[in-house]
Amino acid sequence: MYTEATRSGGEALEQPSAGRRGPAGRWRAESGCGRHEPEAGLEEYQKARLRFVQTVAEQATRPQNIQTLQNAGVLSLLRPLVIDVVPTIQHTAALALGRLASYSDDIAEAIVKEDILPQLVYSMAERNRFYKKAAASVLRGVGKHSPQQAQAVIDCGALDALVVCLEDFDPGVKEAAACALKCISGHNAELSQAVVDAGAVPLLVLCIQEPEIALKRIGASVLSAIAQHSPELAQKVVDTGAIAYLAQMILNPDAKLKQQILSALSQIAKHSEDLAEMVVEAEIFPVVLTCLKNKDEYVKKHACTLMRDIAKHTPELSQLIINTGGLAAVTDCIGTCKGNTRLPGIMMLGYVAAHSDTLARAVIISKGVPQLSVCLSEEPEDHIKAAAAWALGQIGRHSSENARAVAITNALPVLLSLYMSTESSEDLQMKCKNAMKSILHECTYLPALEPFLYDAPPNILKHVLGQFSKVLPHDSEARRLFVTSGGLQKVQEIQAEPGSFLQEYINRINRCYPEEVVRYCSPGYSDTLLQRVESYQPPTD
Repeated sequence: MYTEATRSGGEALEQPSAGRRGPAGRWRAESGCGRHEPEAGLEEYQKARLRFVQTVAEQATRPQNIQTLQNAGVLSLLRPLVIDVVPTIQHTAALALGRLASYSDDIAEAIVKEDILPQLVYSMAERNRFYKKAAASVLRGVGKHSPQQAQAVIDCGALDALVVCLEDFDPGVKEAAACALKCISGHNAELSQAVVDAGAVPLLVLCIQEPEIALKRIGASVLSAIAQHSPELAQKVVDTGAIAYLAQMILNPDAKLKQQILSALSQIAKHSEDLAEMVVEAEIFPVVLTCLKNKDEYVKKHACTLMRDIAKHTPELSQLIINTGGLAAVTDCIGTCKGNTRLPGIMMLGYVAAHSDTLARAVIISKGVPQLSVCLSEEPEDHIKAAAAWALGQIGRHSSENARAVAITNALPVLLSLYMSTESSEDLQMKCKNAMKSILHECTYLPALEPFLYDAPPNILKHVLGQFSKVLPHDSEARRLFVTSGGLQKVQEIQAEPGSFLQEYINRINRCYPEEVVRYCSPGYSDTLLQRVESYQPPTD
């Protein structure tokens, strides 16, 4: 109850108590205002603020509205609302900012310039779980666009707040914080190191042990993002005991979780022989092979990637995979997949074959060569064709038997065609050229080489003639077939520069035959014979 007030002129005004009417009471009645006018105004203001943030949050879900909202200066209007006294307004304002930040790098940069992030981070420790999740989404939306924006998130002290959120009792808060950490650590090694230094890795390992599948997924995903950058960061992940927990979850029925688990193990194994051995020692074989038959294409791809990143290091690790049936399983997987799902399996076969002739023979025995030849012929993407060409070259380069195994699949003409095609990428042309050279250098199966005599450019043709010059001196049947098939005649038609390797190989081939046979196969010899017939004077009786 008001007892006294002072008018602007200094005159005291006695306010009536409840039930009394006086001059002031009459004035209040005449003005049309109730006792709770200040409260009503505040309530209307609160409702207006809430309607505003709800409208912005809803509008921000549609990409066509984003630019309009930004041009209207909505970021400046949202800035004070993230620290509003009303929790619902705080949470909704942060939610709107998170949606806006995710849209583009320009908006994320504008949020940084508006100095909104420090307010969010400061409030995270004091607010409820809804605000924490929304604030983490803003940090994720800003940090995902570029290393510079991620660094801005770190500079405002967000890492400590996010790590604290990983210890929150609410799984949703943990998940939101982990998502933000993934966006930060995914950019480069320096940012990942900052995440590690903040103490996130042990808590992420705890996340993958939680019962919630979504939390397991994002926990494994962040560990994968950290481990990918360097052996040192991968070792940090290993030192927390992550491999054992990851390996235990390979058989989890959730396909998306399998993808993240296999990816994390792969990112660890790829860096060095020691790390790969640690992954293998977690007894992931033969469990991983079951993933190659999974219905999910990405599970198959990540399983092949893991095996590739293990096999590439040493012959011993490749042999271990072979001993568990991994080579045949990958070959079958390549046959049942299409497109980019095939790529890591193709590369895995190439890495195994590259180690030694024995391992290349193992790829041949597992029927890997026909599958690679099919990929070379059928896949529309140049980078997949290039990988298949490289793998075939690794198989064929060790011995004549291996080169023959490649040649009889009709892969050589396809390699030549792709090499000469103007539509092939530069990388594909180079891979095909190198593969042909490797295979031709060892190939003694002449029927596969003869087509090159008619179509190959000089830089490839010299390798083909080089093989003929090695085989023909020691194989009489091959010499006869070379004549009857028209091969020797074609050799005589080749225009080679004097003193070149090409001319030297032609000379070696010609020395394998009687002079009259070489003349018989030479261009214009039939005309010479006709001239001799015309000029011949038969003897008279």
